[in-house]
Amino acid sequence: MNRPCKTFFILLCAILLPIMLDAHKYHRAAIDATPSVIPDRIIRTFNGDPATTLTLTWRTSTEVLASEGEFALADASPNFVFRRIKVPAKTEAFQHKRNKAHFHSVTFRGLKPNTLYAYRVGSGKVWSEWFQARTAHAQPAPFTFIYFGDSQNNLLALWSRVIRTSYADAPHADFIIHAGDLIQDPNLDSDWAEWSEAGGFIHAQIPAIPTPGNHEYNDGNRLSQHWRPHFTLPENGPKGLEETVYYVDYQGARIISLNSNDVAKPKDQVPWLENVLQNNPHRWTFVTFHHPIFATREDHDYKSLRKAWKPLFDKYAVDLVLQGHDHSYGRGDNIARGLNVREHDVGTIYVVSVSGPKMYELTDDRWMTRAAVNTQLYQIITVEDDTLHYRAIMATGELYDAFDLIKQDGKPNRLIERIPEGTPERTEDNTLSKPRRKDMKLY
Repeated sequence: MNRPCKTFFILLCAILLPIMLDAHKYHRAAIDATPSVIPDRIIRTFNGDPATTLTLTWRTSTEVLASEGEFALADASPNFVFRRIKVPAKTEAFQHKRNKAHFHSVTFRGLKPNTLYAYRVGSGKVWSEWFQARTAHAQPAPFTFIYFGDSQNNLLALWSRVIRTSYADAPHADFIIHAGDLIQDPNLDSDWAEWSEAGGFIHAQIPAIPTPGNHEYNDGNRLSQHWRPHFTLPENGPKGLEETVYYVDYQGARIISLNSNDVAKPKDQVPWLENVLQNNPHRWTFVTFHHPIFATREDHDYKSLRKAWKPLFDKYAVDLVLQGHDHSYGRGDNIARGLNVREHDVGTIYVVSVSGPKMYELTDDRWMTRAAVNTQLYQIITVEDDTLHYRAIMATGELYDAFDLIKQDGKPNRLIERIPEGTPERTEDNTLSKPRRKDMKLY
C-alpha cells in the first residue's frame, strides 16, 4: 500500500472505528435479534408434571418450517447420542411489524423422576448443543430456587452479571422465579434478545417460572406478543389469562403465578385462587406476582390487590409472597391495618426485590424488617422438609438479608432472623446513587 493510500486508510479508520464501536455498544442486541436457521432463545419451563416431563421453547427463522427435540438418558460416555429419541415440535409463526420468526416448543413425556437427561433442539443438519436437565422427584424432597425482581432494562449490560452470579452461587437450582418486568418494551424484540443472551445456557437448563409485569403489557391492556411464543407454561389458570395465571407443583410445594396488571382485575382471579389454595395437598405454598401487596415506594399502594388476595393468603397460610415493581428491596411480615400493625399470628412473609439496574427511592414510612436502595439483588431459597432457608444476595455476591421459616403444625411458621451482622441497611446515604448530571446515562 503506497503512503497516500495508507494515510487515507488510517484517517478512514479513525473516523469509522468510533462509530462502529458505538454501534456495537448500543445496537448489537438489535442486530443479533434477527433469527437464523440455528436455534436460539432456548428456554426450559414447566408444562406438565416436573417429575416426568421436560418442556422447551426456541426460535428460528421462518426458513425452518418444522423443528424437533431429541433427548436421551445422560451418560458420561458420548455414545449416549446413539440412544436419542426424537420428538416433533409444535411450530408457531410470529410476526410483529417487520420482525418474523418461527417459535418451536416440545414437551418430552414419560420420563423417569429424578433422572438426568441430555437434550438438543433443531432439525436436519442444524442443531443446538446438547444440554443436561434433571427431572424432579416424584415425592416431596429438598429443593432450591432463585427469585428475581425486575430485570427490565440494560439487560445485557447490567442484568447479566446478576443472573450469572446467581448461577455461580446456585448452579443446581431447580427453577427460577421471575416476578415480572423481564423487559422494558413489551414488543421490542431486541429487549427479548438481550434478556435471552444475558441468561444464555442458564435459561436452557434451569426452568423458568415467569409472571408478567406492567412492562409485559401494551398500555396496560394487551399482553406482549412475545410472551406466549417465548414461554410454554401451564394452562391451568382462568380462561383468558392463559400462561399468566397458573400453578406448578414441585416436590412438596405449590408455586402460584397471579396476574396483578390492570387488564386482569384481581377479584376476577379470586375464585380460581381460592380453589387452588383450598385443594393444595402440599406443605409449602409460594405466590408470585408483580405489583406488591405492601409497597416500598410511598406513591405505590395497590389496595385492590390487598383487598382481593390478602384474605386468601391469610386464610390458607401462604408462606412466601414474591413480588417486584418497586425497584428497591423490602422484606417484612404480614401487616393488618395500614402499614404499621404486624400480624405475627398469620406467618406470611412478603418480599419486594429488584435484580436489574433501574432504581427507585425507598419510602420513609417503611413496613419492612429489612430494606435496601441502589442495590441489585438475587434471592436463593432452599426448602428442606419443615425448614425454609432464605438468602438475599447482592450482585457482588455478598449476603444482605437472610431468615429461616420453620413449620409448626397448627401454628404460624416460626421466623428466625439471620440478617448478617456488620452489614448496615443500604440507604441513599451509604450507597452509590445515580449522578444528577443529565449527560450521565446508564449504559
